[in-house]
Amino acid sequence: MTAPPRTAPPTLSSTARAADVRAGRILARGGRWILLLVLASTFLMPLLWMVATSLKSENDIAAHTLSLVPEDVRWSNYAEAFDAIRPFMWNSVQLALVNVVGVLVVASLAGYGFARFRFPGRNIAFFLVLATAIVPNIVLLLPQYIMFQRIGWIDTQLPLWVPRVMTPVFATFLLRQAFMGVPRELEEAAEVDGLGAFGIYWRIMLPQVKPALAAAGVFTFIESWNDLFGPLVFITSNNLQTLPMALAQFSGEYFSTTSLLMAASAMTIIPVIVVYLLAQRYFVQGIAATGLK
Repeated sequence: MTAPPRTAPPTLSSTARAADVRAGRILARGGRWILLLVLASTFLMPLLWMVATSLKSENDIAAHTLSLVPEDVRWSNYAEAFDAIRPFMWNSVQLALVNVVGVLVVASLAGYGFARFRFPGRNIAFFLVLATAIVPNIVLLLPQYIMFQRIGWIDTQLPLWVPRVMTPVFATFLLRQAFMGVPRELEEAAEVDGLGAFGIYWRIMLPQVKPALAAAGVFTFIESWNDLFGPLVFITSNNLQTLPMALAQFSGEYFSTTSLLMAASAMTIIPVIVVYLLAQRYFVQGIAATGLK
């Protein structure tokens, strides 16, 4: 038997070349990490400054505006700020829940209808719905105020959720795109099993678009939670105001309580962060699946 041919040992040049390739990959990966850390630090700097300022006294803020290390840590700022915004917290929570649930119900029904039902003028109707999104809200302010005043809605919370729930343009578009991506074979199988239109929508279609529902819910929650313009225009009673209006009370024409404002702001963004973290996986999937990357 003839011995198998021996392979030549790797030369120094090939070994060095492989080492150079590995070193290049390591440097490239390290460079990407460094770039990501720099960008993350840039975006986190305002948040760190807010938290640091919330723990300072007013004199410390005036003396060391750019310092991130408080000389005298004052946790009492959070207790004082919480006492100031506590009466407004339930109003914001209630409005956010009503807006999220209402928008998801209306937008999912409208999106399902535009995606699955065939009727004359369907595409024209959908484009008209999308066209309403290009109208600035400030243009609608005066007509809305006059209408709400005539029907007795001024100084109530109805103007803060009824228009948003009844005209969820972006959420309707998002869910229509998601429903269009569901295979029609699922509907046909459900029809064979005897399910009606609403049964197919509720039991078959909605579970298939959970990521899009999560994305629409997160967007709606943030929009409602941060709404300052609506309460400023339509609400006059102090007991109906929301958290953004409560934050505005820490700054006035002749004074500004910066430490309490930063403490209240830090507590206000906690629900937004919690909602996003809980729905993060579905949120990213919903954005990617509907082509809005």
